[in-house]
Amino acid sequence: MKKYFLTVFEKDGTNVLDDSFEAENDSEAKKIGEGKLDEQGYQEYTHRCVAPEGHLVLFHR
Repeated sequence: MKKYFLTVFEKDGTNVLDDSFEAENDSEAKKIGEGKLDEQGYQEYTHRCVAPEGHLVLFHR
């Protein structure tokens, strides 16, 4: 399992959510990240999900 990091920002750059979770691979991490965004109502906020290697798995601006 790898540890992924999900971050959500306000339009002014304020950090709204900083969360981490574990997933088997990038596609599972993308699904988990999207689920967390939907649950908390942040799907339309600027957000990113980063893999432990540093590449983006999910991004919305």
